[in-house]
Parts: sequence; structure tokens; C-alpha cells
Amino acid sequence: MTETSMPPPAAPPPQSAPPPSAPPPAAEDIHDLRPPRNQWWDVWDQFKTHKGAMAGMIVFVSIILFVAVGPWIWQVDPGLIDIRSRNQGSSWAHPMGTDQLGRDLLARMMYGGRVSVAVGLTAMLLGLLLGTLIGVLAGYFRLLDAPLMRTTDLFLALPLLPLLLILVALFRDVLEGTFGQAMGVFTLIVVAIAVTSWMQTARIVRGDVLALKEREFVLAARSIGTPSRRINTRHILPNVMSPIMVSATLGIASAIITESALSFLGLGFPPDFPTWGRILYDGRDWIEQYPARVVWPGVFISLTVLSVNFIGDGLRDALDPRIRGR
Repeated sequence: MTETSMPPPAAPPPQSAPPPSAPPPAAEDIHDLRPPRNQWWDVWDQFKTHKGAMAGMIVFVSIILFVAVGPWIWQVDPGLIDIRSRNQGSSWAHPMGTDQLGRDLLARMMYGGRVSVAVGLTAMLLGLLLGTLIGVLAGYFRLLDAPLMRTTDLFLALPLLPLLLILVALFRDVLEGTFGQAMGVFTLIVVAIAVTSWMQTARIVRGDVLALKEREFVLAARSIGTPSRRINTRHILPNVMSPIMVSATLGIASAIITESALSFLGLGFPPDFPTWGRILYDGRDWIEQYPARVVWPGVFISLTVLSVNFIGDGLRDALDPRIRGR
């Protein structure tokens, strides 16, 4: 009986050589893989280079904190009357002194700043919305251009202060009876300032829209049947943000000055409702004996207006692509 021969063991398969490692990506390739940078960061980088705008922002934020957070720290009733403490100078109990009725001026400046800043912001928003709407309609639709611009010219020709006085005289009692004294006067002043301050924004926006609607990207969108509403919201409005933002900052300053002027004339808020203009009006009879009574509200009004104007200059430079990056 023969012994069966076993087959020789199979040779192991040859091991394949490891694939060559990929070369590391170049620096420019890594940069290309990053998500695109938001354009608002570019705006912020340009804004930071404007020293006046940064100083104005610091001052404006400080004033906002003073009027918003200050009353939580300095918990003194701005309407508390203390005849024994009237017409006092600066002290630990009253850092800014007191008025002729013994009311604390620091507390009144804080609460008055709330009203003045609220009037400025609200009136600016209303005037900005109205001016932007009229400017876009007049610039994009040719049939609406002539009547809207003639209406704008009519409002520009009207004297501002007499028009405000007429509006206050006609509608003050009606609004006070409807919304209450304080809210009625607030609504009246905000609407009156907005109605008399939208014209500059409308003319600036109209000029930019007239130039933009003839650009290639707008013509291309119109050629594929894009409706006018979508063209305005997607293509035209984002490109007129620079003049709109500048008008917004200037509108805040103008509204604060107008409210202060009305309160100084005694046609604004009631005497027991403090605003910076009202405090200035109350201190005008005591300017020789107690000049600080008019210095404090005047300084705060001036600082607010000046800081907002500097912020507007910085936004104008940062939002303009022709200047950005210089």
C-alpha cells in the first residue's frame, strides 16, 4: 500500500505595497477649503480703523448704559420733591445737585435720557421706513417718480419748526385723551418728527435706486421674469444699505435735537415728565445762579448727537465698497 503524497503548501499571496501617502495640501488649498468670510466682518474691520467712529461708539454705548442701567443703581425717585434740599450743588447725596423743587438731577437725567433716546430711536425708525419706501418706489417705478418727488419737495419747502408747532397744537389734546398724557405726547412727538424728517432719506435712496436698476444683475433678473417685489427686496435694497444706515444715525441725532427743542419751548412732555430738553427748559431761569442746571443736559445732548454723527461717518466709510480696504 503506497503512501499518498501530500501536496506542497501553497505559497502566501504577495503582499501589496501600501499606497503612497497623499501629499499634504498646500496653504492656499487649506485657505480655499474654509467657509467664505461674512461681509459684515469686513465692514467691522473697516469700521474699527475709524478712530472717531470707535470713540463715538464708546461714548454712545456709555450714554445708553447710563440711562438704561443707571436707574437700577441710583434708586432715587426723579419726581420726589424735597423743598429743604432745593437748589443744592454737587454732594454725595446729590452728585449733580437738585433743582428748584429739591428733585435729584442725577435721577432726572437718567430717566430723561430714556425718554430722549427712545424718542430718537423710534422717530428714526419710522422716518427711515417711510423715506426708504418712498425712495424705492420713486426710483424703480417711473410713473410714481414725479408725484412722489413733488410731494417730497413740498415737505422740504415747509418750515420745520412751525409745522411741528401746528401738529402739536392740532393733535395733542386728541392723543392725550386717547392714550393718556405721557403716551399721547410721546406718540405725537415721534410721529411729528418722523413725518418731517423722511425727505432726505427718500431723495438719497431714490438716486441710488435709479443707478442700480440699470445694472446688469438687475436687468438679468428682470429678463428671466423675476417680479418687481423680489427684485427690490433681493437685489436693490441690500445695495442701498450704506446710505440708509448713514441716514439712520443722522436721524437719531436730528430727532433728539428736535425733541429737546420742543421740550425747551414748553410744547413737549409735561413738566413732571423729565426729558433732557425739559430739564434744560426748567433750568433756563436759574442759569446765572446755578449754571450746572443747564450744563448737564446740554452736555449730554451734545455728546449724544456728536457721537452718533461720528458713528455715521464710520458706517459710511465701512459700508462703501469703494472705500473699504484702503
